[in-house]
Amino acid sequence: MNISPRYRNFLLCLLLCCMSFLCLPAAGAEYLPSVKKTIIDSVSFPGLRYADDGRDSMSFSIPFSRIGNLIVIKAKADSTEGNFVLDTGCPGLVLNRTYFRNYPTSTEHGAETQGITGTAAVVTEQTVVRNFGFGSMQEHNVKANMANLGSIENSKGVKVLGLIGVQFLDNCELIIDYDENLLYFHVIGRKEIKTYRHVMLSDTASYHTIPFEMTDSRIIIRTSIAGKKLRFIIDCAAETNILDSRLPDKIFDNFSVTGKVNLVGVGNKKVEAVKGNLASFTIGNRIITDMPVLITNLEKTCFSYGGCVDGILGLDNLAVQKIGFNFATNKMYIWK
Repeated sequence: MNISPRYRNFLLCLLLCCMSFLCLPAAGAEYLPSVKKTIIDSVSFPGLRYADDGRDSMSFSIPFSRIGNLIVIKAKADSTEGNFVLDTGCPGLVLNRTYFRNYPTSTEHGAETQGITGTAAVVTEQTVVRNFGFGSMQEHNVKANMANLGSIENSKGVKVLGLIGVQFLDNCELIIDYDENLLYFHVIGRKEIKTYRHVMLSDTASYHTIPFEMTDSRIIIRTSIAGKKLRFIIDCAAETNILDSRLPDKIFDNFSVTGKVNLVGVGNKKVEAVKGNLASFTIGNRIITDMPVLITNLEKTCFSYGGCVDGILGLDNLAVQKIGFNFATNKMYIWK
């Protein structure tokens, strides 16, 4: 039985978010540092900061903590408040069933999910959160998928209540300030689409503007390597950049191998991936050198429609101080 587009999106979200946490060194490969097993109950956040003219219901900023490459913010689902991962590779809200086990759920049995390691049968659970919010943003009767996020918690040593996907960024501008550890949100009104610009965007010479597309609620950018046009998912929760091993050989002339790892995916199956560095990668007008990449077959991670992607790009590897997204105009900003 083929999985429905909605659940396929959810399962691809979990794949993108989790597979870099589940990398095991292959035989003879260099071992990764061991992770802490102690689970921290919460992350310390500084107080919320707002503009000088006070709290604006349409604009707000919230602090975030970086756990590895993950962006972790404090959010509240009904009466449960704690750490949520901002995940642009995920369509909507995902709750960690460990902490929401008493919520009533609906299930879909017998579906199949495809991941980098093959196909496995799954049972998908979905629930409804009456009130969900972070910063000044409040949503009601939010549908959420339930999942076991223990692999993220174990690899990072931090309690994670869930994932916040791009559903909450619809018609918003988001600027991620890595220097200040602040997220700036602005909900763009219909009359503002052509005129709104954050003060940080006043100096157009200080940043690059890159168009993006939305496919299956994911951010897709287009670039090229060795003359080949490529499509990449932009995923702020991805800790590893990934290239499809089926790409033309001339692309890998730009790649130097440093080792191998095993990726663990659906059904606990393992598949070997090659790790190394791309000598040069261009996004917009920005050139990134020696970018770390894993190479594996992405045939099983195609969208329910809109074809496949050629790779996954994590924000941390762009080595930027600030990066922004306008989901009303589909433009990405990378500061120089």
